[in-house]
Amino acid sequence: MALVETVGTVLSTMPYGETSKIARLATAELGVVSVIAKGAKRPRSKFGVALASLSSGHAAIYLARQSDLHTLASFEAVTVPEALARPIERYAIATVLAEMMLHFAPHERNPDLYRFFAHALDVLAAVPVDGVAVVGLRSVWGLVGALGFAPTLDRCAKDGVAVARTGSIAFSPGHGGVLCPACSRGVDAATLQPRDLADLEALVHGRGDLPALTDRYLVAHRRLAGRYLRHHLTDGGSLPAVSLWLDPSVGSG
Repeated sequence: MALVETVGTVLSTMPYGETSKIARLATAELGVVSVIAKGAKRPRSKFGVALASLSSGHAAIYLARQSDLHTLASFEAVTVPEALARPIERYAIATVLAEMMLHFAPHERNPDLYRFFAHALDVLAAVPVDGVAVVGLRSVWGLVGALGFAPTLDRCAKDGVAVARTGSIAFSPGHGGVLCPACSRGVDAATLQPRDLADLEALVHGRGDLPALTDRYLVAHRRLAGRYLRHHLTDGGSLPAVSLWLDPSVGSG
């Protein structure tokens, strides 16, 4: 079996048999992969606590020839998830990012996508508590874009015509962005004001300063992002981490 060494982040783990674990890793060299960590549940395992979800480090992986389940030879953690555990909103956002990678990242080499994901976790871990909500929104929207699902904000998502930045602007998660007045008739869409759209652009594209969002606007933007994720990444299904993030008891709202 070929041995591949790569940086990676633990997205999830599950027990396998009496002594082992199966882990899903986001990696720079292999994309998202499934690996078996043999003996990881033993008290004196060489993996120790390194395989905690959201731990990042250096992985050595033996590639299976005829299976999608590879063998994890070693995992040396460089960062551990304690910094992401508090407050609960920080943890919720981190798990949303991990859930997005787990379900929608390609199973092939994509170092740029991995770097974006890993950097987003690092920034989220370091940001002060009062900046978690808006930094988290930018991270979620940024990863949506890195995965290839960014919303259309500069023209109508249905017919491509320019959308005026005055008055009320329709944003349809189902259609993937803003709509012109003609295309928005009878469509289930959120109503944005020009300031809302400018703030959304700053969050989606990650350019310029972070927008200053009051609690009310944070809640609205979080709900809009949740609707978009559920439509475009799950076909209306459920993402447990997104549900936690949108829980009214979590976050600034």
